Amino acid sequence: MKLHYADHFVLPLPTGHRFPMEKYAALRNRLQRDDRFDPADFLVPQAASDEEIQRAHCPGYLARVVSGALDATEQRRIGFPWSPAMVERSRRSAGATLAACRAALIDGASANLAGGTHHAHRDFGSGFCVFNDAAIAAHAMRTEGHVQRIAIIDCDVHQGDGTATILTDVAEVFTFSIHGAKNFPFRKMQSDLDVELADGTGDTDYLAALDDALDQVFECARPQLVIYLAGADPYRDDRFGRLALGIDGLHERDVRVLSRCRAERAAVAIAMAGGYARDIADTVTIQANTIDVAYRVFFNDRRTRIS
Repeated sequence: MKLHYADHFVLPLPTGHRFPMEKYAALRNRLQRDDRFDPADFLVPQAASDEEIQRAHCPGYLARVVSGALDATEQRRIGFPWSPAMVERSRRSAGATLAACRAALIDGASANLAGGTHHAHRDFGSGFCVFNDAAIAAHAMRTEGHVQRIAIIDCDVHQGDGTATILTDVAEVFTFSIHGAKNFPFRKMQSDLDVELADGTGDTDYLAALDDALDQVFECARPQLVIYLAGADPYRDDRFGRLALGIDGLHERDVRVLSRCRAERAAVAIAMAGGYARDIADTVTIQANTIDVAYRVFFNDRRTRIS
């Protein structure tokens, strides 16, 4: 299983910044200790090109990002101070989802060990998201002729508002988001399917809602490729989450999503999306479990979760 990473392209942040940048390297280090993965399975992606980015983002926004012309309001909305390293990191993260999609169409499943930057809109970034990797990848896979029908299954605790708006007129890409009703973004956009959950929703109710939604996704979209945003932030001890799933519940979520993709003969590219647990080790465990489930479902390994 090919795992694409860019955690060594470090986005410099001020001391005390809320974003846990170190989680990405910790996840890769955890997976590299698993003997199912060879060193050759860990791949550094090419940066997404201007052409690839501009299918999802307007040229003016891309130019402001690249040149450092984002004003103070735009930078606050993104949540990161501008730097050349921010630009490179954002290009590489989008490139990792592109690479994961291409690998998934060969192998069945692949992952970007970051990504899921679903709050980036066509002409602005938001919520720690500069470029929308899922939208960039969806456009690329169709433009390159790899597939025609794609579903984006977004299980981050926050609505994929940028993804919904960028892809609103692309009938062949079905956008689905299951998220907290009262959480960020406070102005929701319209996906093809939105499932909004009350604060405190736990494993049982979440999984029931997910099952119903997956039936609709696969009936309506009939995807050849799924881009799965496997957010760790529905976790009950996530700083920004407001839902109440346990680690076992999130593991079962991954089993249901990925098993359904396999049963429907859809390739899957996974992006990690959000994860802000008070103990960063919990985020890493949840995300490592996602990769474990993908490996077992698509590569016929029967081992249990990574310890």
